[in-house]
Amino acid sequence: MMAVREVYKGRTEGILLFLIFGLSMYTTAMSVSFMLGLKTFIPVFQFFKEILVLSVLVLNIVNLKYRPRFHLIDYAILAFLLYTFMYVILPIGQQGFGARVLAFKSTSFYIVVYFAGRFFDPKTIYINKYFNYIVLLTIAAGAVLMVEVSMHAQLQLFTGYTDYCYYFFNIEPSGIFGLSTTFDSDSGLRRFASFFNNPLEHAAATLLALSVIAALYTRDDNKFKPNSVGLLALGASFLSILFALSRAPLAAYFLIIYVYALVTKKKYITNTVHVGVGLGLIYVIYLFTEFESGHNNGLIAVLMNTIDFSDPSSVGHLVQWVEGIMAMIAHPLGLGLGTSGRVAGSLGENVGGENQFIIIGVQAGIIALLLYLAIYIMFVKTSLKWLPKLKGKEKKVCMAVLLIKVGFFIPMLTSEVESSSYLSYMDWFFSGLFISMIMYPASAKLQPANDN
Repeated sequence: MMAVREVYKGRTEGILLFLIFGLSMYTTAMSVSFMLGLKTFIPVFQFFKEILVLSVLVLNIVNLKYRPRFHLIDYAILAFLLYTFMYVILPIGQQGFGARVLAFKSTSFYIVVYFAGRFFDPKTIYINKYFNYIVLLTIAAGAVLMVEVSMHAQLQLFTGYTDYCYYFFNIEPSGIFGLSTTFDSDSGLRRFASFFNNPLEHAAATLLALSVIAALYTRDDNKFKPNSVGLLALGASFLSILFALSRAPLAAYFLIIYVYALVTKKKYITNTVHVGVGLGLIYVIYLFTEFESGHNNGLIAVLMNTIDFSDPSSVGHLVQWVEGIMAMIAHPLGLGLGTSGRVAGSLGENVGGENQFIIIGVQAGIIALLLYLAIYIMFVKTSLKWLPKLKGKEKKVCMAVLLIKVGFFIPMLTSEVESSSYLSYMDWFFSGLFISMIMYPASAKLQPANDN
């Protein structure tokens, strides 16, 4: 309601209120609504985010005061959107039209979010305000996490999570704790999601938070100056990444720190990372030479079973990757939307999966996969190119986008990150805003949009 009020008053940046606070706890809100008997309203809630994004996009285009100049990334993203949309219209694959539309929403709707951010007037948005909201959200997630840990129980056990997932997505309860297998590990440890959808989203959201914290508190001279709230948020992010117990995001967490140190020329951090990696390798070698992996418990077992691919989760990733790659080789133009990923999983007909890139390739073929990879690489290269040239809020957004892209890459190898509305929408909205900022000086020199 707050976001709609802001947008209605013409302050379209108010959509960030919903993206930050609404989408982060979206599944929790929906499951509680279901538990309270409001299931007839949930379909309306489910489409609200798309309607809000489309409304902001239209308003931003209508209110443009200049004719925008497009970047190569804009053309590549638009090409990806149009190409995947063909797979909705054409009867490719065995899925019906409705299933293809749902799969398209999961595969490509975030591009609409990108353009909603792309057509923002960068002069009108106060980015520090919304970055601070993400900092507060991170602290709140850490506080909920501490309550979960102290109770030895996940929040989702009390919110109607399993009933909601079964009714709307045909996902039956599973795992040690009666939620889903993503909430437990092979070593028997609990994995916590705070108020996010699941521990994987919680962990990846921590990567986004870490990227924003680094960008918000880094000055133009590259000095990192967090206040007490920033330090609290950093601590909360570290606790979140530990108790989410997700291996790919944990590795990405330290990768973000390393890349941040490289781009801001903080040699003491890079040297510390180098020493830490060296000591870690020596420790791992020691573990494998002195002990049998089956005799280890807890976190040590998780570490060793991950490295030697002896746990079912790692083996499952490998099997899914091989299956997806073989499907792309056999069908280079794709099997059709809805044959891999979240929608296919809910229909029980998943091919490949557990890898964002393979999921795109299986559904829409090699061309779509190459377009997606090209867009991703261009964002990293463009942000690296512009980071030394920018100052103020433009530099903050540039750094946040760079670190988010770097941080999400490893989790993308083991999950469908784009299926998370919070992660995907935040990533692509800021990506669009970043391109708007670097193209604004060139665009402003052109004639107004209503000038013939």
